[in-house]
Amino acid sequence: MDDPESRVTEEVRQTADAIGRMEIRGAATIADAAARALRDQAEASAAETPDALRAELRAAARVLHDTRPTAVSLPNALRYVLLNADGTTAEDVRAAVATSVAEFRDRLENAQSDLGRVGANRLRDGDTVMTHCHSTDVLACVEAAVEQGKELSAIVKETRPRMQGHITARELDEMGVDVTLIVDSAARRYLNDVNHVLVGADSIAADGSVINKIGTSGLAVNARDRGTPIVCAAQTIKLHPDTLTGHTVDIEMRDESEVIDDETAADIGDPTVLNPAFDVTPPRYVDAIVTERGQYPPESIVTLMRELFGEATVEPWVE
Repeated sequence: MDDPESRVTEEVRQTADAIGRMEIRGAATIADAAARALRDQAEASAAETPDALRAELRAAARVLHDTRPTAVSLPNALRYVLLNADGTTAEDVRAAVATSVAEFRDRLENAQSDLGRVGANRLRDGDTVMTHCHSTDVLACVEAAVEQGKELSAIVKETRPRMQGHITARELDEMGVDVTLIVDSAARRYLNDVNHVLVGADSIAADGSVINKIGTSGLAVNARDRGTPIVCAAQTIKLHPDTLTGHTVDIEMRDESEVIDDETAADIGDPTVLNPAFDVTPPRYVDAIVTERGQYPPESIVTLMRELFGEATVEPWVE
C-alpha cells in the first residue's frame, strides 16, 4: 500500500514552505492558508475510499503542522477541518471538507471585524498606542476606532530581526494614524507618552499567558512598571487547547541568518547565535485579552477555552 504522505500534493507542500519561510504570516492568514490547502488536497486526491482520503488529509496536515510549532492557529485550523471530514464515501468526505473550510474561513473573516469593534471600545479620541511586531488583530482594533472618528497616534517598535514593525507602520499610516517608529530598545523611554500598549498573540495558554513575538514579555514588564495598560488582541483561534492538559508551548527557534550573515559572524569570532521567535508573557503583566467574543482578564481565558474546546484535546493528524 502506498504511503499517504507520498500523495500529498505539491500545492500543500508549497503552502507549508511559504508558512515556514514566513511568506505567509499572521495567525489568521496562516490558518486560512492551511484550511484551503486541506481543501485542495481533498479536491486533487484520487482516493476512492473515505479511509484512504482521510489518511491523505492527515498526511497533508502533518506536513503543514510541522512548519510553525508556536503558531497555534495552524493546528486549530487543521483540527477544525479534519474533525469535520465525515462521510461514508470519498465524495462525502470531499464535500464535508469543502463545507468545513468554507465555514472556517467565514468564521475567520467575521471574527476579526468583531474583535476590532470590541478592542476599539478601549481606545479614546486622542490616545497614543504602542505596538510590537505586526498583528492584524491589533490593526483591526485601531481601524475600528478610526472608523468611529477617533484620532489616534502610534509609537511603533521596529521589531528586529525581521522588522515586522515596518509593516505595521505602513498600514497604520494608510489608516491616517500619526506614526512614530522607534528601535526596540527605546520602548521604555516612550512608555510615559502612551495610553495603551497593544500586542497580538501567536497563542494563548490556559493560564492566560501570552505567547507572542520575542520582546513582548520585556515590553509588558516595562509597561507594568510605568503603569501603562497592556492589552492583547487575539482571535479565539489563537487559544492553545493543548495547554488545558498541561502541555508546554513550544518556542520556535529560527535560523541565525535572520540575525547575522556568515561574513559578519566570522569577523566577530563565529559566536553562537540564538534566535527565538517568541517569548511568554505571564498573565500578571497583561490587563486584558480582547477576542471576538469580548474582553477577558487573563485568568478567565480558561473558561472560554473550555467552552470552545472542552477538557480533552484531539490531534486528528496523528496516526
